Amino acid sequence: MPTIRVELPQHLRTLAHVGHEVELEVEGPVTQRTVLDALELRYPMLQGAIRDHVTKQRRAFLRFFACQEDLTHESPDAPLPEAVASGKEPFLVIGAIAGG
Repeated sequence: MPTIRVELPQHLRTLAHVGHEVELEVEGPVTQRTVLDALELRYPMLQGAIRDHVTKQRRAFLRFFACQEDLTHESPDAPLPEAVASGKEPFLVIGAIAGG
């Protein structure tokens, strides 16, 4: 079972009482969905903070990155890059900023 590194924005770190990066064991293929499922399983206080409780859709002001690529609008079941799946690179959950 691969160990995946996930970096969280400050507000989610505070909510989960964790540091800058967490490590997770992910069963099955390494996708956005399996990583976020494992994250919410290990840190239940994050349920509903990253994705909607019912629809599992990403919250509006969060984005997902890996290997310098914006994966926010990719299918949640698409495989993440090999560097993330192998633990070499982290999966990034980034707080987006809006303004005008």
